[in-house]
Amino acid sequence: PTPEEVSAAKRKVQYREDLFHFAVAGVAGGGKSSLINAFRGLHNKDIDIGAAATGVTETTMELTRYSNANAEYPYVWYDVPGAGTLKIPDWQYFNAQGLYVFDCIIVLFDNRFTMTDIAILTNSRLFKIPTYIVRSKADQHIHNIMKDMGYDSDDEESEDQKKKLYQTARQQFIQQTRQSVKDNLENANMPDQRVYIVSNEPMLRVLKEKRLKKVIDEVELLNDLIWAAQTRR
Repeated sequence: PTPEEVSAAKRKVQYREDLFHFAVAGVAGGGKSSLINAFRGLHNKDIDIGAAATGVTETTMELTRYSNANAEYPYVWYDVPGAGTLKIPDWQYFNAQGLYVFDCIIVLFDNRFTMTDIAILTNSRLFKIPTYIVRSKADQHIHNIMKDMGYDSDDEESEDQKKKLYQTARQQFIQQTRQSVKDNLENANMPDQRVYIVSNEPMLRVLKEKRLKKVIDEVELLNDLIWAAQTRR
């Protein structure tokens, strides 16, 4: 991008030198708005106090800016329109959205890694922007694996049986996700990179310092994002 394009992109996102700007990008319907709400300590239903709108269909058609609910952390979150909702080829998505002005980019995926995800990671490396690969909705995926294993919420199974089944499904989901990302990066000739596996409710519990239940990578992701913000400043 030219210096003029960089300036225009910074104006568009209301870039400020005293803030840290996180972009959450990925395909349509991947749960970006819900994740941003969780990062900000909000439930999806908290629309009256500024929660991002969520829905079954893609609700983000243009770049949307959300300030952090906790003023102690000078962060701003951006909900980037999902690739596939716009008439933009994958390889143009990064520049078209002005992602080169952000301090950090979270690449969120739900079911599969796409060429858009690869394009974002590749371009971020060129611009030396730290990226975090995140798989959301872990709780839903684990529940689906449990159902595939024969779990029925109407059955009168013992708590022990339910816990064992949950642990097996959880382990299977984590292994499958990590292997899938590893294979995708390898196929794209990119270096291996960690994937953070999260769900929104545990993320909220971590932020509100409540008892940690069914946490996978939520604590590490939040710690790493805070570290990134502090070291980039």
